[in-house]
Amino acid sequence: MALDGPAERRDEAQAALGNGNGVTSLQPPSRPTGRPTGAAAYADRRLRVNPNTEHKPQDYSDFRGEYAPVVYSALERHLPPSLLEADRDVKLQFMRDVLAHYWPPGERNKVQRHKEYRQRIHHLYKPLHQELYSIHPSSFFLPTFLEAIRNNTEESFRSIMTEPIPGVYSFAMLQPGFCEMLLQEVENFESWVHTTKFKIMRPNTMNKYGAVLDDFGLEVMLNQFMEQFIAPISEVFYREVGGGTLDTHHAFVVEYGKDRDVELGFHVDDSEVTLNVCLGKQFSGGELYFRGIRCENHVNSETQHEEMYDYSHVPGQAVLHRGRHRHGARPTSSGLRINLLLWCRSSVFREMKKYQKDFSSWCGECQREKRERQIHAVKATKRAFLRGAEGALMALSVIIGT
Repeated sequence: MALDGPAERRDEAQAALGNGNGVTSLQPPSRPTGRPTGAAAYADRRLRVNPNTEHKPQDYSDFRGEYAPVVYSALERHLPPSLLEADRDVKLQFMRDVLAHYWPPGERNKVQRHKEYRQRIHHLYKPLHQELYSIHPSSFFLPTFLEAIRNNTEESFRSIMTEPIPGVYSFAMLQPGFCEMLLQEVENFESWVHTTKFKIMRPNTMNKYGAVLDDFGLEVMLNQFMEQFIAPISEVFYREVGGGTLDTHHAFVVEYGKDRDVELGFHVDDSEVTLNVCLGKQFSGGELYFRGIRCENHVNSETQHEEMYDYSHVPGQAVLHRGRHRHGARPTSSGLRINLLLWCRSSVFREMKKYQKDFSSWCGECQREKRERQIHAVKATKRAFLRGAEGALMALSVIIGT
């Protein structure tokens, strides 16, 4: 059973922070000797492993650097405490030194090309619904969902959710009006692409249809979407896979039906946490099937019966799961199904994961192997105890016999 996960289609933020080469424990390049000034004064400081969640990053939207502003905002929370209150220019220089030292020139060129690609779209494409491009919670989300987020407790989240199998949560989330507006915006964008013959990048190598929402201007809104409405839930339910340190995302829509993609093969996502929301329209089939959570070492291992689950899409209904939860989509037998996907990523988790060997806190196969080791250890202990007891009885019998 081979699993070919979707190839990465990185945005600028993901290229800098979320590609598996996190920023933890890195230092900027060494500086010449002498009295340091500005950012150089902090060159011997390491980035924090855990972000300072109480720190409010400065606004970098006006800065035209090698990476998207969200990269600097995310990275600022990992700065050493002594640097947090420094001038913005000093922090920028420090962060640019880190990124330049860490990211190969070839990859930086790739990021720059993607940035220019987005700038061309932003310059040429005229949005249909401008109100989609900034967050409006009351018109985007259902009241029940907003109330759960406001309360921000595990109890409030569970009150609106079902958990059919461990780690998969389903809940009503989006207003019908928002779903309709987003569908119209995507259709407008695709019409513009067709009319202008503009060559666009699709969401991943597994989907020939659909669009990357971040590429035509929705990145800022969707980053707020993740930070304010998905991260609180992920921090409660997916902390062991970086749910508390989500800092970048990849957002896109996929389309299934006649003259579209038909099904989606068995795979894992390039994410720590995945939000999948059905936007519509009328369709039948297309169920998601889940087959267990696996680390890289066990991605092709067998599925256990209790790990099997099929989920049926309902417009406006969300399903939330770990990116490493193996899944696929059955054929959409009629109509047109369009889904919003938000892949949420944590650069800190990806860096830390490189130094781990045991993922039994979340990988189903690691958990089974750990249980087997424990069972063998208990059996070995019992055997040793019985051998010791038998030896003692024999010695005792000899003494009594004497």
